[in-house]
Amino acid sequence: MIDISLSHYLTLGVIIFTIGVIGIFLNRKNIIVILMSIELILLSVNINLVAFSIFLNDISGQIFTLFILTVAAAEAAIGLAIIVVYYRNSSTIRVEEINKLKG
Repeated sequence: MIDISLSHYLTLGVIIFTIGVIGIFLNRKNIIVILMSIELILLSVNINLVAFSIFLNDISGQIFTLFILTVAAAEAAIGLAIIVVYYRNSSTIRVEEINKLKG
């Protein structure tokens, strides 16, 4: 039987965090991919919080993870609603043209 230790969870968190950061930096044209990359970063933080919570035998990391998931779900819903309204008004969701919202 394979023993999964804390280092396995931390490695998974680092891999997911790196994918999220690379997704933000490499793709600056599509706002949907940027939002998904932010969600990946939050997910990696949640994995680390739960892993340390179990390792230290303390439930506070798991409770904090629930709060982060709630805020992330609200952020995704509001972000997608803003994108839908912007698309209806301008017929595009390209990041380069979003700066027209200033003013």
